[in-house]
Amino acid sequence: MEFDCGDQCAAGPVGRLVSLDDAVGLVLAHDLTEIVPGQSKGPAFKKGHMVTPGDLERLARMGKRNLYVLEIAPHQMHENEAAEQLAQALCGPGVEPGGPPSEGKITLVASRDGLFEIDPERLMRFNLGGQVMCATIHRHSPVKKGHPLGGTRAIPLVVERQAVAEAAELAAEQGGLLKVLPMAALQAGVVVTGNEVASGLIEDRFAPIVTGKLEALGAGVLGVEFAPDDRAAVASAIRSLVRRGAQIIITTAGMSVDPDDVTRMAIADAGGRDLLYGTPVLPGAMFLYGMMEGPQGELPILGVPACALFHPTTILDLVLPRVLAGESFSREKIAALAHGGFCQNCAQGCRFPVCGFGRGG
Repeated sequence: MEFDCGDQCAAGPVGRLVSLDDAVGLVLAHDLTEIVPGQSKGPAFKKGHMVTPGDLERLARMGKRNLYVLEIAPHQMHENEAAEQLAQALCGPGVEPGGPPSEGKITLVASRDGLFEIDPERLMRFNLGGQVMCATIHRHSPVKKGHPLGGTRAIPLVVERQAVAEAAELAAEQGGLLKVLPMAALQAGVVVTGNEVASGLIEDRFAPIVTGKLEALGAGVLGVEFAPDDRAAVASAIRSLVRRGAQIIITTAGMSVDPDDVTRMAIADAGGRDLLYGTPVLPGAMFLYGMMEGPQGELPILGVPACALFHPTTILDLVLPRVLAGESFSREKIAALAHGGFCQNCAQGCRFPVCGFGRGG
């Protein structure tokens, strides 16, 4: 059955009025408010509550002689039952219900640390029918176990079984609509470039920044190499870390068009291939992504521009979690980062990942 807004409002709740004595075993169609003069006012019984013999005395004290209860036809179901079916279908690997239904809603939470993933187009189709809903956080968000990812419920108190079944079937495709992908604990080789740092004129600040971001995602640093702005030296540092067993290479600085900025050319010299230079993200436009061969197979290599020294959140924070989750990038994926790729440098302090930066892609 399809409703537009006017149809739903005109239909109203599905139920009937019964005497208090006949209400045992029936389900309340709305909240019942209890007022204790001078003390409290609030719902004593929530909608969807099934009346028990033990409830009758309290209901009588509340002045209730009749109750409005639901009538659920065989082709319909209560909102709590619907929420349980929807939650089961929506939960993919790494996601679980956060508990039983509460007022018809179930919150879905991460059952492990990882990267939240969802297909926005399929989520939109899930919500198109107007009888059920699911809302989620942004995809590509790193999450910890227990983190709320979204919530689902039926819109009406009594919903058509067919509508729930169709939505659940769509949600269950590909193993569930909401997923938390595990992020590999890769050991990174970090190459810090720059004449001033390599010569000891200034203290390096890049390696601690990169190390902190890796460790926050469950990864680590195998080693750090310092190299001047020299193609051969940077390429040699990269190859050295790969030989030592680095599972991902992250180079820092030397990514612009200045004549001394040779890092991206050195990455190619070291064996980098399928290199994608330039991203529609600010800060981070001169970022590089590519792959290279190592002793244990291919590994990703990321060229991080100097903006990572001055901004708490950059392109690195968008790409690194996805790489650790096993994703590879194409020019199309890089281009998709443009929607939401402009950091607003929030005056009250960076709230990432609780913001829209990079979430459009």
